[in-house]
Amino acid sequence: MEIVLLQRIEKLGQMGDVVRVRDGYARNFLLPQKKALRATKENLARFEKERVHLEARNLELRKEAEAVAVKMDGLLVVVVRQAGDTGQLYGSVNNRDVAAAIIEAGYSIDRRQVELGQPIKVLGVTPVRVILHPEVAVTVNINIARSAADAAQQAATGEAVFESEEEAVVNDEDLLPAVEDDEL
Repeated sequence: MEIVLLQRIEKLGQMGDVVRVRDGYARNFLLPQKKALRATKENLARFEKERVHLEARNLELRKEAEAVAVKMDGLLVVVVRQAGDTGQLYGSVNNRDVAAAIIEAGYSIDRRQVELGQPIKVLGVTPVRVILHPEVAVTVNINIARSAADAAQQAATGEAVFESEEEAVVNDEDLLPAVEDDEL
């Protein structure tokens, strides 16, 4: 199906480009999201009439996104999760969790703006790409830790903390031989 793009789509084209895409991609994503129009004579004429307005609106939105990107650049958010001794999470951190952490840090984003290739399943600091506008993206660091203390240590060292100090103390006590009250 041939469509005309109403905004820039990564790996597809710029605003105003007439491109050929698969029918399902156009019907199920681009057309309902109002990111494109079918490339008919009427729609091309309509697009040309509205082009100046669309470009002005796009420029305005891009400037706003760039201003937010400057504030967000280098942002470090903490996500506390339970994990095993090897640092493997008992679950995962997905784009919804990342979006919730960024919102808690004071920014307004949608979970669809968080670009995760796959869910994060290990402790540590992980860079995540957030798309604020089709032309503006920023990298945010997600610090996944077992506790706030572990998160502070991970942020300082840059390495994942697999065993917290509290657990180390408990484990040392477990290694001591059991002493009965009668033996004292």
